[in-house]
Amino acid sequence: MGRWRPPTPKSSAYITPAGFSALQDELKDIWIRRRDVVKALAAAAAEGDRSENAEYIYRKKELGGLDRRIRYLQKRLPDLNIVREVPKGDAVFFGAFVEVCDESETRKRYRIVGPDEADSKSASISMDSPLARALLKKQVGDEVTVRTGERTTTLEVLSIRYEAAD
Repeated sequence: MGRWRPPTPKSSAYITPAGFSALQDELKDIWIRRRDVVKALAAAAAEGDRSENAEYIYRKKELGGLDRRIRYLQKRLPDLNIVREVPKGDAVFFGAFVEVCDESETRKRYRIVGPDEADSKSASISMDSPLARALLKKQVGDEVTVRTGERTTTLEVLSIRYEAAD
């Protein structure tokens, strides 16, 4: 039995139309993948002794992981609020592309999105992250102090832009 962990705090239920579409596509793909795993599991089970059958054990674990993700997506998708409107004004809100500069003059661009579509590769940060919370409602030229752990960073907002939803 595993170690007990307290439940994670509820994350924000906002998502872009593209992110919602990606989650729906992921759910469809997982159902197709699950069908293949079930077939492979049945074939492995037919081989005989299951206690020493590595293929059977692997497929059972894989099926469990797929079922967990399906359950999560089926519960999460109906709760999500799709944000289609582009905010009016020049402040940082959900969906903003924000360019910031730190003390060492290093420029970085981030997009503020929901926690379900946060991705470090595309510099999309969750609106629940400390950086995004500090940036929300700021305007061009404002300075923001972000505290992550023991480290404190000061950033200046250089530009803010929005893209219209599809």
